[in-house]
Amino acid sequence: MSTEIRANTMLPARREQITLHTADGLELIGELALPESGQPRATLICLHPLPTHGGMMDSHIYRKAAFRLPALADIAVLRFNTRGTASEAGRSQGSFDNGDSERFDVAAALEYAEFNDLPDVWLVGWSFGTDLTLVHGLDPLVEGAVLISPPLRWSTEDDLRAWGDSGKPVHALIPEFDDYLRPQEARERFALIPQAKVTGFDDTKHLWVGTAEAALDAIVGTIAPDVATPLPRTWDGPSETRQVTIVNS
Repeated sequence: MSTEIRANTMLPARREQITLHTADGLELIGELALPESGQPRATLICLHPLPTHGGMMDSHIYRKAAFRLPALADIAVLRFNTRGTASEAGRSQGSFDNGDSERFDVAAALEYAEFNDLPDVWLVGWSFGTDLTLVHGLDPLVEGAVLISPPLRWSTEDDLRAWGDSGKPVHALIPEFDDYLRPQEARERFALIPQAKVTGFDDTKHLWVGTAEAALDAIVGTIAPDVATPLPRTWDGPSETRQVTIVNS
């Protein structure tokens, strides 16, 4: 019997609570979700929205990615709280540093992925997380980046040019009614990355409330193009409803 995949539907996966260790001595709370069997075809490292405005590893697109993508697309999902950020899983050590010391947090996630032989690592940033991706994420391990609602608040033209020079794929997902950067301006600003793909999403706002499925389809279509999208909206097999307690940082 098919089950409708809803916001709190958690599909089968191997899930492990993890701790990331930064070069400046902090421990960060995280989770790795792997396909139930076999090797993942690709890996997402999720960099969450601004923690001072409620962003964390449980921000809804990332929670749904971890709940669904290991089963629906054989994709590993690594999500974590940057320094000073709290979620139901706990609070990471340290304090928010406006995207500066968070470079150690990004590096710690990449080090974890490399040490654990996670394949085809992609950074997926959302809002503040897109700035972390663009400023701190251009690493040899990284295959490319997906940017959800990028405000380009801390990212400089030099950061964009560096990604352009790298040749690594970049896909920017831009809501029609974004609070910070809308599709036409995004196309102009991302022209500094010649290989960047900029996709506008109609009737969508910065937080993607009610439209998370479109973001997940675009992520999967970018990093695992051999997986059919749109992803299934129903599931034949075991599942559970997992209500997550939202914690304010």
